[in-house]
Amino acid sequence: MVKICIERTLADYGFTATDSDGKTAQFDTSPDEGGLKYGVRPMQSILMALGSCSGIDIVSILKKKRVAFSGLYIEITGEREKDVVPALWEKVHVIFTLKGTSEFEKAEHAVSLSINKYCSVAETLRRAGCIITWKVMVQE
Repeated sequence: MVKICIERTLADYGFTATDSDGKTAQFDTSPDEGGLKYGVRPMQSILMALGSCSGIDIVSILKKKRVAFSGLYIEITGEREKDVVPALWEKVHVIFTLKGTSEFEKAEHAVSLSINKYCSVAETLRRAGCIITWKVMVQE
């Protein structure tokens, strides 16, 4: 069982979350809603989790395929539902850029396996009705 503790630590909307290993993350709301740029907005953290989860999968898969690369950059854009509360992620697009390799097909296969099979965050978003699209780029 996972245990997360969250405490309000700054003004009205600043929170610090601590996981069972003592790792922390700071959260806040947007400045137009009274936030102070103290931390990540909770809904944006979901997209961060998507990229991180998928990144871990991709690195693991490419290591097993013995694909050497020097870097992985992930850019995510998303659109939330409009005029509803709660406003869920409706569409998310992810661009994966692998640096230091020319093995596009293996990179694309690794991304496909992650997004469509292994990444729990991607599956959580899909089950909530989110459409996830993606693109792979390699740079030698």
